[in-house]
Amino acid sequence: MRKLSLAIICLLCIISCTETKKDKKTKNQGAMAHSVGKINELSVVIENDLWKSNVGDTIRKYLGAEVPGLPQQEPLFSMRQMPMAAFSGLARKNRTFLWIKKGKEEERKYGVLNNKFATPQLGVVISGSSDADIISLIREHQETIVSRFKSTETLEKQSRIQKSLEKIPQLKEKLGITLKIPTAYRIAIEEEDFFWIRKDLTNGSMNLMLYELPLGIVTKDSNTVSSIIKMRDSIGAIKIPTSEVGHFITEEAYAPYLYETTLDGRFTFETKGTWEIKDRFMAGPFVNYAIEDKVNNRLVVLEGFVFAPSINKRDNMFELEAIMKSIKFE
Repeated sequence: MRKLSLAIICLLCIISCTETKKDKKTKNQGAMAHSVGKINELSVVIENDLWKSNVGDTIRKYLGAEVPGLPQQEPLFSMRQMPMAAFSGLARKNRTFLWIKKGKEEERKYGVLNNKFATPQLGVVISGSSDADIISLIREHQETIVSRFKSTETLEKQSRIQKSLEKIPQLKEKLGITLKIPTAYRIAIEEEDFFWIRKDLTNGSMNLMLYELPLGIVTKDSNTVSSIIKMRDSIGAIKIPTSEVGHFITEEAYAPYLYETTLDGRFTFETKGTWEIKDRFMAGPFVNYAIEDKVNNRLVVLEGFVFAPSINKRDNMFELEAIMKSIKFE
């Protein structure tokens, strides 16, 4: 009797272990593939004839629009068009895609697909029975589409940065903030309330300035742009070393772009434009975040700027933006 009981117990154990292994195997087989693609690279799934029509022109107008604040023309996204027949296998694993559907039976519709074929992944689907339907939907939702794709790319960039971070505890000690900064960056200047952090490029550099000022120094009125320019020019002229000729200032010919946003839950002015050093023929793009820290009665300013003559700078600036958007107040 004891032998029979022991045999039954052993048999049950074997069955249980076998089922557990099968369960694990099934779960692993069903795991979502990781998405692929370069930062700011967008797949556009659309038939060739539509891509060459007014529908394609509308897509290029909004998603291929010029990035504000750069000294040369560069598109918001590097788009790669493919017909539906090619949208399979590895192509479906691209991190971001815009899918255009047209047909007599297609409903006029705008939709979003999250992690449909890979993760992380964001797909926007626009369908209609006519070119006019599709074009009107693109126009109606273009700001949301661009914003959502950019947010996806920012999170991906921050995820890549997270893999190799430079430890700069002084930011917390002196400014009361933390930032996710890659190990390729180094401190060029460190003071009590000012940091200049740099990354060397083959022909130039990527730069971060971090500092604090009294809370009321940037006004919320018709003079906001002027007060931001005055603020950054006064700091740049003092803190960024140049030769005896010229100072690091905002380019005077064109007014910078001004937006309102939030960083770490705090109201922020976002300014994009071009810096220059007069009489030295040096210039480049900058993005400035003036963050209201009312708890500490101060303005925390983060600025990223690039000096890299004769090369595209969109992705360099995007990296700096991703770093600054990782700010956390302690």
